[in-house]
Amino acid sequence: MRDATAARTGSSSKVRLGIVGLGSVFEPYAALIRDLRYSGRVEVVAACDIVAGRARRVRDFLHQDTAFSTDYADVTERDDVDAVLVLTAMPSHGEIAAAALAAGKHVLVEKPMSIHLDEAAELVAQARTSPGLLVCAPHVVLSPTYQALWKRVVDDGEIGTVLTARARYGWSGPTWGRWYYDTGGGPLFDLGVYNITSLTGLMGPVRRVTALAGTAIPEREVDGEVIEVSDFDNYQVLLDFGDAHFAVVTTGFTMHEYRSPAIELYGTGGVAQMLGDDWAPQGYEIVRADTAGWTTYAEADPAWPWTAGLRHLVDCVIDSERLLIRPEHAYHCLEVMVKARLAAVSGETQAVSSTFDPVPYDPTAIYVQRGGKVGHDYRIRRHRDD
Repeated sequence: MRDATAARTGSSSKVRLGIVGLGSVFEPYAALIRDLRYSGRVEVVAACDIVAGRARRVRDFLHQDTAFSTDYADVTERDDVDAVLVLTAMPSHGEIAAAALAAGKHVLVEKPMSIHLDEAAELVAQARTSPGLLVCAPHVVLSPTYQALWKRVVDDGEIGTVLTARARYGWSGPTWGRWYYDTGGGPLFDLGVYNITSLTGLMGPVRRVTALAGTAIPEREVDGEVIEVSDFDNYQVLLDFGDAHFAVVTTGFTMHEYRSPAIELYGTGGVAQMLGDDWAPQGYEIVRADTAGWTTYAEADPAWPWTAGLRHLVDCVIDSERLLIRPEHAYHCLEVMVKARLAAVSGETQAVSSTFDPVPYDPTAIYVQRGGKVGHDYRIRRHRDD
């Protein structure tokens, strides 16, 4: 299906990539880049990192040499770059993405799209008129499990109207990158964004948000040095979708392990749960009020990568696929997070002014890596609770 977005694409047989940021996030993207390169769909022509010594990581992970610079403009301004991957520390995402869009490039920017609402709003405005597409991480809505869950819950209404929900994602925290613990970093932007993206995609825009947040571990060892943590590392976020529909997000650099579902959706006619993490799902399960037990749907594609937004961008550019990840949705999630932090500081519930159109879904267009189309009735097993 073609739309106004697709009309700006479809003119290339291969996407020429420029990569900005060769730190920890680059390695998992490199695995997907290698697959796309071997299939003849991408070519890496330039890379950048503020740390000059990281130039060798291109050879280490992509098994090739390429042009390298410590100035991102040397990538965004190149005539032979079609798309720019922004994989830097979070505080610089917005600036680099804006420069790439201004240069007419397609852009994939890691989460969040910016740490500032005004800068993010400008990105959304740019994306509406730019010749390039803007794809903002996280890419959770692309997973076969998320698509299948959306089909059953939103499209088919299998559990009725979702009234309340719970989501969680956390871990004990990184031991590298001081910026994770400085203002503008933190677990909400780094981790909770996955849950907020998932929940809003299923339940719609948030109208109000409140939160409890604090610094539970005031000192951390990062890159071999003990540092003082200057931002919150522990969050409970309450989302109000209106009409007495609520959700809670638990996130933090304070969670060593867990064995609970990533997403729980409680509806008027049943319950749906995404197993695993929403960025690494392990299938889902549903119980209906008119049935005696849970139905478990096994993971359709255990190899699905959370970097899949890059494949989606390439498909949109080369094949005119419909863009399923929209900047307006990413901006709304950013506003929710910014307002959640403000609510935690002020002790007052915050109104969320932005909204977004329903996230466009097309389950029949989402392919697993094995090459088959994903439906929503795969590998079913039933069990009864004792």
